[in-house]
Amino acid sequence: MRVGITYDLRDDYLRAGYGEEETAEFDREDTIQAIEASLRELGYDTVRIGNVRALVQRLSAGERWDLVFNIAEGLRGYGREAQVPALLDAYEIPYTFSDPLILSLTLHKGMVKRVIRDMGIPTPAFYVVESDADVSSVDLPFPLFAKPVAEGTGKGIDAASKITDRQSLTDVCKKILREHRQPVLVETFLPGREFTVGILGTGEDAVSIGVVEVVLRENAEPEVYSYENKERFKERVEYHLLDDEMARQAESTALAVWCGLRGRDSGRVDLRADAAGIPNFMEVNPIAGLHPEISDLCIIAAKKGMTYTALIEAIMKSARSRLNGARKVR
Repeated sequence: MRVGITYDLRDDYLRAGYGEEETAEFDREDTIQAIEASLRELGYDTVRIGNVRALVQRLSAGERWDLVFNIAEGLRGYGREAQVPALLDAYEIPYTFSDPLILSLTLHKGMVKRVIRDMGIPTPAFYVVESDADVSSVDLPFPLFAKPVAEGTGKGIDAASKITDRQSLTDVCKKILREHRQPVLVETFLPGREFTVGILGTGEDAVSIGVVEVVLRENAEPEVYSYENKERFKERVEYHLLDDEMARQAESTALAVWCGLRGRDSGRVDLRADAAGIPNFMEVNPIAGLHPEISDLCIIAAKKGMTYTALIEAIMKSARSRLNGARKVR
């Protein structure tokens, strides 16, 4: 089977003049090498494609693949993660991970929280600030938490993200609006334990591969799983594999989120407990990072005794189950 690999390589964007934080979600060369090596070990014939622009050029030139292993994040807009899947759908080429609808929905943290709330899944009360004038309309009790509505990897999150007064709320929202050029998700701050749940499979066939608690060390930015804490996780963060009552509740909630959204193949759901000890939905990542050593999903798998190649194999098995419904275009 001929498998193409789509991705955004961080070094390419850094050479083009983009900044460190701006490119934080993009992949390193060793991530692509690891994915490719595992796919080849599993017997696949791999072809590196690259980002969405490279995909457009190769599709226009008539190139095709039996399946595409897609981890491309895209650069701009709420549909940036959906760009590659949308193109592949147009050419009826199957691919790993979720479809354009889910990728666009989940990238916008406010929109996906509305869906999750309607599903009856606990998530903190929130307000989406679209402009400076909107800040005065936020009617939620302090403390609050503010972050860009469509970023990952902790971008736009630091110690100031926990907000305790109206002036700080105004200052933080204005900064995010200016620097990230997108709305701000303002939500009730949850004081409890923070969990991330690794998921394998599609829809009702999905299973949890494990739950870890994210524990910040004393030298970390306090109370927030921020960009800096994630970038320096080896010295600032501990990941504790858990199977206690609250962790099992977080796992159940994460699976309800994944099944309800019809997530595909693999991903990650982040939760945090409220004052009553109930894990609340925070975010879902339908294209979770796949660096063998530093990505949360891979850390969870390793802690559960699952090899990196076995993780890639499980993702491919899930994706290949959709091949019978795909018609190849030649």
